[in-house]
Amino acid sequence: MRELRAARENMTQAELAGTVGVTRQTIIAIEQGKYSPSLETAFLIAAALDTPLGEVFCYSAEPGA
Repeated sequence: MRELRAARENMTQAELAGTVGVTRQTIIAIEQGKYSPSLETAFLIAAALDTPLGEVFCYSAEPGA
């Protein structure tokens, strides 16, 4: 997500959070892999980054993978 934010005119974590309706701390946790967003939030993040969902997030059944 960091790279995608940078490609969007250096969008900050705070700007993305405001667009999506979550806190900056939530964006930080998602980027660090410490938190998985809800499906709705994932779609909102992808839309805010103007990127297909599958290019922003991927699912792995194995923790930490």
